[in-house]
Parts: sequence; structure tokens; C-alpha cells
Amino acid sequence: MRSHQDADPALMALDELCTAARGTIAHAEQVLARADHVRAQREAGLFYREIVPTEPRPLIVELLTAIQSELTAAGSHWRRAEARALHAEGLSMDAIAALFGVTRQRVSTLLKEPARS
Repeated sequence: MRSHQDADPALMALDELCTAARGTIAHAEQVLARADHVRAQREAGLFYREIVPTEPRPLIVELLTAIQSELTAAGSHWRRAEARALHAEGLSMDAIAALFGVTRQRVSTLLKEPARS
């Protein structure tokens, strides 16, 4: 008998999402540390034009872009995989739409989008 975990694309997508979330936590901690540094420099009277060019890379804005990109990609993969898993287990597109808080048409699109490898 096959385990429900064998070759489970949804679990693989969930693992990817967890990895991305852990990465975003690390990036968010960097953002907070950098924000404290910028705040301290501003309170010392420096201008942003003096602060930002001397910041080490990646800049706060670059970290925010990375956070957004990581979560968007992994979240999209998870959303598709979860919708497919629920549909394969017998949930209707209407039921999935209600769970996800989206339209039935959006669920239809999720189910039709090509699977990632």
C-alpha cells in the first residue's frame, strides 16, 4: 500500500514554502538590524544621501525585494499544489475557492497551470 506521503507534490511544495519562509525570516532580521542602524545615523544628524551609499549590500530595499520574491514564488507553487491535491481528493472547485477566498475561475486557473518540476 502506498503512503499518502510518497511522491507528494503538495508536501514538496510545502517544504519549499517552509524553506522560503525561513529565508525571509533571516532577511527580515537583517532589515530590522539595518533599520536600527539607519535610525541611529539619522538621529546623529546624517542625511539619507550620506547613509544609504555607505550601507553594506544588500540594501534594505533589496532585502525587501528578496523577501517578496521568495514568498511569491514559493507561495504560488504551494497554492497550485494544494489546489491540485484538494481537487484530486474530491473537493469541488467551488469548495476550494471558498477555502482559499478566491473565485472559482481562479481555482480553475490554478488547476490548469503547468506543474513545476
